[in-house]
Amino acid sequence: MFSLEKIDFVLFSSGEYSLSSLAVLAFVLAVVLTYVVSRLMRKGLTSWASNENGMTNAHVYTLGRIMHYLVLLVGLLFAISFLGFDFSKLAIVAGALGIGIGLGLQNIVNNFVSGLVILFEKSLKVGDFIEINEELVGEVIEINMRATLIRTNDNVDILVPNSELIGGMVTNWTLEENIRRFRISFSVAYGSDKEMVKKSILEAAHAVPYTLNAKGREPQVWMTGFGDSALHFTLGVWVSPQQVKRPTALTSDCLWAIDDSLRKYAIEIPFPQRDLHIRSDIRQQSVES
Repeated sequence: MFSLEKIDFVLFSSGEYSLSSLAVLAFVLAVVLTYVVSRLMRKGLTSWASNENGMTNAHVYTLGRIMHYLVLLVGLLFAISFLGFDFSKLAIVAGALGIGIGLGLQNIVNNFVSGLVILFEKSLKVGDFIEINEELVGEVIEINMRATLIRTNDNVDILVPNSELIGGMVTNWTLEENIRRFRISFSVAYGSDKEMVKKSILEAAHAVPYTLNAKGREPQVWMTGFGDSALHFTLGVWVSPQQVKRPTALTSDCLWAIDDSLRKYAIEIPFPQRDLHIRSDIRQQSVES
């Protein structure tokens, strides 16, 4: 007949404190139970939120992460109690924690606190499309304890420490609204009919299927400068939310339509050119010699 006494033995003893095998087993079971409870609670939250129209995915994710951290904290304290730890000696715990932070946990604590700030402040949410620099543009997939997972349009997963997102400059393309305006630059030859250029470019913008044309969000064409061999223009176009996260494809589609429309109206796209002026006295000297 199985008996707990057969597996109950002392693993470690120091002064008045002793650690038994059953205490370690209870600690492990408590940690596992804490993890299971956290998963079940998050699944329950997701299931409940799916029936609530007012709950967005970002809200569900934020509540789920906060709930996960709270359950882990309570469960860990509960599990430690099985080890016979005396919580009245919190000064010792605080001192040990302070030494640990001083020896190398600064970055971990900094990133963890930064992650909490991101979750509570909601400056970044799961599903947001952000730009950290010209080379790092992508969608927020997860906000974890140490780092945030960003996935680029090339399906490359990049982990960015939370402290960098808090301390650095981040452009959130979809923070308040999920639509935005893109600016597409192009040039035409000197002597081109500017009104005809405007007409052809607006036709090109409307030919792109995801261009918006709501009041106040219509496509616009601006003349932006005089170049060495061309007139410079910019097309401002508002696009649907789905296309905001595909800037490269959007630019390509707009330029494709612009080129087709300019060809349709026989408007010349200029090549770089230089005018060469020869002074008459130099030519005369060369003839006399």
